[in-house]
Amino acid sequence: MYEDFASKLAATMWADFDETPRRADGPTAEITDLNTVVIDGNFPWTIVTVETDEGVTGIGEAYPSPGVHEIITDYLQPVLVGENPTDVERLYNLMRGSLSGRGSQEGVGTIAISGVEIALWDVAGKLLDQPVYQLLGGKTREEVVVYADCHAGEAMVESAEEGQEDSTYEPEAYAKAARAAVEDGFDIVKFDLDVPSGREVDTLSRHFDPPEIDHKRRVVEAVTDEIGHDAEVAVDLHWNFSPETAERLCRALEPYDLAWIEDPLPPENTDAMRELKRRVDATILTGENRYGRHGFRDLIEEQGVDFLAPDVPKTGGIAETKKVAEMAEAYYQALIPHNIGSPVATAATAHVGATVPNFVALEYHAREVPWWEDLLVREEDFIQNGRIQVPDAPGLGIELDWDVVEQHRKE
Repeated sequence: MYEDFASKLAATMWADFDETPRRADGPTAEITDLNTVVIDGNFPWTIVTVETDEGVTGIGEAYPSPGVHEIITDYLQPVLVGENPTDVERLYNLMRGSLSGRGSQEGVGTIAISGVEIALWDVAGKLLDQPVYQLLGGKTREEVVVYADCHAGEAMVESAEEGQEDSTYEPEAYAKAARAAVEDGFDIVKFDLDVPSGREVDTLSRHFDPPEIDHKRRVVEAVTDEIGHDAEVAVDLHWNFSPETAERLCRALEPYDLAWIEDPLPPENTDAMRELKRRVDATILTGENRYGRHGFRDLIEEQGVDFLAPDVPKTGGIAETKKVAEMAEAYYQALIPHNIGSPVATAATAHVGATVPNFVALEYHAREVPWWEDLLVREEDFIQNGRIQVPDAPGLGIELDWDVVEQHRKE
């Protein structure tokens, strides 16, 4: 009963919103179904499929979030079934209109729309026999740089009491992990710094004392001493610090010339982020918790940070991320997109990176997942020497191995 009500409500709101006539030219395919499947990776990668009456299926990916499947199948499916999948921009606005008041501005509603939007671009490219980057205006580069998010550094060390061990994060373990990533061909590596030092700390206060700050400094020192100029080093703070602690930590890290310091403050307050940027000699990055061009507007206009990190399967999809990049270009800001996804999200972000000039690097967050590359039907690795050759095949230019997907499917 609930699903019937949700479908009728979505269809009614869509009918009121949609005043644009359907196109009479171009491909005449119609959308017949939308669905999702979740892959049990280091995150629950949510793959979105859009099927058509031409037998062409598009694949997309939504940021891991509860409720995505229900929104897509109960609310967005009745809006899109019967529509021409090549009208991506119009359908994006239809989806936003159908969820008006229920999360189409940010949050899980936008996440669901993002996954469908990516799949629509894949369908459109396949129907038009063009790669997505060509539909967006063409390439500015043949390959995109990929940086390695190194979730390493945890070491079990013996405590003072015999026979007991504590989990801590030792600088030497970080250095070892950084060297491994560099040997894999990555020119940029990133580590989390909001990690346990082995001391009791009240993290709720967001205030860290000098020994805690020094632990973070020693981690960075160990990594930079190990790899020297072989690669750039960045760190992620995950919004866990107050302005005063973030300032002290940034100042402690100034001698190490980091590529960027990510999310030093909670994401809501642009004024606080801008003030921190002005007070420290550090390159600041944020954006994974912003939604669409409207969510990035004040951050861009007020020059709140140096680098922006939209997440394509979260912030609105491929076209919306490109619009964020175009807004940022007017202020000479560059993109370093956040990405914790499967090869689908990674390919989608690579297409954005190919089409805009102000693109620095794309995050790769799955070095610890040995079968990540196996999800694709390819003869060679998708990521090679810290680079992705932008796919030239129609759509996203990738094909999932559905047998491997099924092996790692999460119910």
